[in-house]
Amino acid sequence: MVYHSSFVDEEGITKACGCPLLPLKSHIKGPAPVSDQDRTDIVDEAITFFRANVFFRNFDIKSPADKLLIYLTFYINVALKRLEGCRTLAEGTKAIINLGLEKVPVPGESGFPFPGLFALPQSQKEAELLRNYLKQIREETSGRLLSVAYRPNGTPNKWWLAFAKRKFMNNIAS
Repeated sequence: MVYHSSFVDEEGITKACGCPLLPLKSHIKGPAPVSDQDRTDIVDEAITFFRANVFFRNFDIKSPADKLLIYLTFYINVALKRLEGCRTLAEGTKAIINLGLEKVPVPGESGFPFPGLFALPQSQKEAELLRNYLKQIREETSGRLLSVAYRPNGTPNKWWLAFAKRKFMNNIAS
């Protein structure tokens, strides 16, 4: 059984291209509302559920937050592929920073992993809002992922990096 997001209440949540701009426990600048540090956010859910959800080829979407969970699960898969050859936390951090510097595609652009997952942007402003949110959430996810993919002594955690070989929903992470 696939794990779904607990963020099903959409009241008061801004959306861009049908993607809810959920609050984040983040110090990274961006359009996401700030969440309480003691509350679970969508990034926590994505990392917690990743090792179970990555095995599924189909994902029954029950709320717009599930779409964001799918996107983040794929992104974590991409990030783990980048970390696969990194033998130290320092090398992994460099690889993740380089991944964060890449252009973030939005629906309708080449390179967006799931055509049809989110609606096409209705304006350039909406496209930039979604791009900035996805960039912020990817950076936040990357930082938190490093803390689970590497042990406190800086060595790789094989129980996480082994999942780099998985394909999520038949998409191949690059």
